[in-house]
Amino acid sequence: MLTLTAERREIFSKDLDAERSKGRLPAVIYGAENSAESLFLDFKEFNKVLASAGESTLVTVLLGADKKDVLIHEVAKHPISGQAVHVDLFMVDVKKPIQVEVPLVFEGVAGAVKDFGGALIKVLHELEVEALPKDLPHDLIVDISLLTQLDSQIYVSDVKLPVGVTMITAMDEVVASVTEAGEVVEEEVPIDISEIEVEKKGKTEEEPESTETKE
Repeated sequence: MLTLTAERREIFSKDLDAERSKGRLPAVIYGAENSAESLFLDFKEFNKVLASAGESTLVTVLLGADKKDVLIHEVAKHPISGQAVHVDLFMVDVKKPIQVEVPLVFEGVAGAVKDFGGALIKVLHELEVEALPKDLPHDLIVDISLLTQLDSQIYVSDVKLPVGVTMITAMDEVVASVTEAGEVVEEEVPIDISEIEVEKKGKTEEEPESTETKE
């Protein structure tokens, strides 16, 4: 089980940037009919857990003597560095199934691309599933070797699910497809030279209004 060690913080901390510089990451934990609490996480520990858990794997938060089961719900990142600056942790009831979006991982070699020069199009990048928190997968594998011919398609129904996981996304939605590769040629709009010449001529012959006053 992945774990995060947390400590409570005041909601209105005076200088969060100073705390971040010390390796403390501001976070808030809420859900499962509990009131929201403001926390600090260890920055390095959080990055390691995020890399392993993503946003669809159950994580245990150790808060003093309390243990809370959460999902990493949202990570706010710095616009330049890309580092996490704030985290939302969503508490779940481990006895109740929940619905989450799980990222897709595309594996294999598409024969339609290798043998026929087709272009692989990834239509979906995540699927919505339902499961008990303990059964939620980190990701779902899409086997693109099923794409053997041009115009082949992989549907949601082709994606294999772990035991205890139910698909919520419509089964007939396309996950990936292959089309014939080709350059897109922009159609050139013909230019009527005569219209340009007439327009230029009209502007040349057009006399400005006189600003002189007659005495």
